[in-house]
Amino acid sequence: MRMIGHLATEMSARTFGDYLYVQGIENRVENQEDGWAIWVTDEDQLAGAARLLESFRANPADPRFQAKARSAENLRAEEEKRQEAYRKRLRDRRHLFRPLTAYGFGPLTFALIVISAIVFFVAKFGMEPQRVMALAITSYSFEDTSGPPWDSSLPEIRHGEVWRLITPIFIHFHILHILFNMLWLRDLGSMIEGRQSSTYLLALVLVIAAGSNLAQFYFGHAPNFGGMSGVVYGLLGYVWIRGKFDPASGLFLHPSTVTMMLIWLVACFTGILGPIANYAHLVGLMMGAAWGYLASLRYR
Repeated sequence: MRMIGHLATEMSARTFGDYLYVQGIENRVENQEDGWAIWVTDEDQLAGAARLLESFRANPADPRFQAKARSAENLRAEEEKRQEAYRKRLRDRRHLFRPLTAYGFGPLTFALIVISAIVFFVAKFGMEPQRVMALAITSYSFEDTSGPPWDSSLPEIRHGEVWRLITPIFIHFHILHILFNMLWLRDLGSMIEGRQSSTYLLALVLVIAAGSNLAQFYFGHAPNFGGMSGVVYGLLGYVWIRGKFDPASGLFLHPSTVTMMLIWLVACFTGILGPIANYAHLVGLMMGAAWGYLASLRYR
């Protein structure tokens, strides 16, 4: 903002200020010892505004100045309406996903939950997973239990179906499976979106999903797995470690929550809870914790 000159009276200064405003030149009028100063906001408009000021000084009674100045009030009223409409749209977008927790419901988190629910319904509530085989890490019938007929080199991915690295996270096999995963995803994902960004959460989900799915495939020795739990454990590890070493990040998990999830992780490995993608859980947790620690180094 730069001052372009002074005018003797408040009335003349405000008339000229209104005239500049109608011309699209943002300005401010200020009372000073030398008179009423005219300040121009955009320095690229200084030269033009200065020329108009000289013209105004030469003939302040010129009808063009008076006529244009009178329309300034209408323009300001229209601008205020536009600003209010913008603020309303902004509030509406912010409240599109009403808070389920203190940090709200993230849009990406919501989208991941919706996709998972759609896949669950297409698979007939997990009873017919072969209907969503295009999302599995490799083509393999979940009904075939005769042995390992699949190719461990993942030929579909090598031939361009790279989405299979990620999409097993959307396959769930029963109602409790998807329910608990979605509840955890809602809280952890929304926390990361609220404290950081949707883009950051997307990067976490993609990387952790690919890593945990590959780990489950190669260490679990079977392609018939699915679920968001590997990503959930990854987000848990990220929030836990990032919040521990970088409290200013706003990420936090209560120690009892972490303890409960670690106990569940160990219990799943015992086999008493049935077939579970344990390696996806473990590798997801390790990847998320490592990411959280490395990210915290920048701010420590």
